[in-house]
Amino acid sequence: MNRIPFGVSQFDSLVGGGSPPGSVVLLAGDAGAGAREFAYTSAMMNALGHANSTLFDLHYGAVDSRATLPRAVHYISFTASSREIHAEVTHTIDEELVSPAFEAVRFEDLSTEYFQLSPIPHDWYVERRRTIADLGRSHDRRDILEALGEYLTKHASDNLVVIDSLTDLVSLPDEQVDWHEIPMLLKGMKKASQSWNGLILVLLDQESLTSTQIGELMGATDGTISFEWERGGNERARTMFVREFRGVLSRIEEEDIIRFEIEIQDDGLDISNVRKIR
Repeated sequence: MNRIPFGVSQFDSLVGGGSPPGSVVLLAGDAGAGAREFAYTSAMMNALGHANSTLFDLHYGAVDSRATLPRAVHYISFTASSREIHAEVTHTIDEELVSPAFEAVRFEDLSTEYFQLSPIPHDWYVERRRTIADLGRSHDRRDILEALGEYLTKHASDNLVVIDSLTDLVSLPDEQVDWHEIPMLLKGMKKASQSWNGLILVLLDQESLTSTQIGELMGATDGTISFEWERGGNERARTMFVREFRGVLSRIEEEDIIRFEIEIQDDGLDISNVRKIR
């Protein structure tokens, strides 16, 4: 496996088919600027490739000869159930694509571990549909970072994993997760990912952090894709650009590409314009 598709077809074609396997990539953006939509598109398109090849070929196209779809797609959330995520994804991507793709995504809801030490009532975050075994697990008092680490160890190999979102961990009180544990978590993830040989996408709302903190997180990952709002005249446009990223940034520089303008279509995030250095 030389590349793993991000799931955004035009972007994949510009970077040699996708991401180098074994990468941890930060999707950092302003609210609504496209980071979340990129993650949704990546998860749904890669899953659709397994669930419905006809729809995949129609909306994504052919996978680059240098790339291979991940064996499976996993989506980890700290605060939302799969039902809630389904509702959010359908605001971005057409239901016709989401329905088959969603069945192929494996969701892990870590709400129990996330909220267990908070004053939030237990029945607010533990769904009644959960099994007795699941409820029993909620009394184990697993640390949230421990729970995340265990899941990645079991499921990250050869797979695409979306972590939604790092901002939730940053917002926890220091007695639960100290800030310095978060860059350390990413550094450990980056090291382990080299043997897992998959692709891990980590969502981050950069507006909630200082530039120093963002720099620490960027330095702890293999690459960062940033999403920002850009104003031109009376309109605002979503833009995306790649920061340091081994095996990807060099290809973009060869093409003299500096920034991508993006749009949200019925089949997810798409590149509407590619700007080149003049």
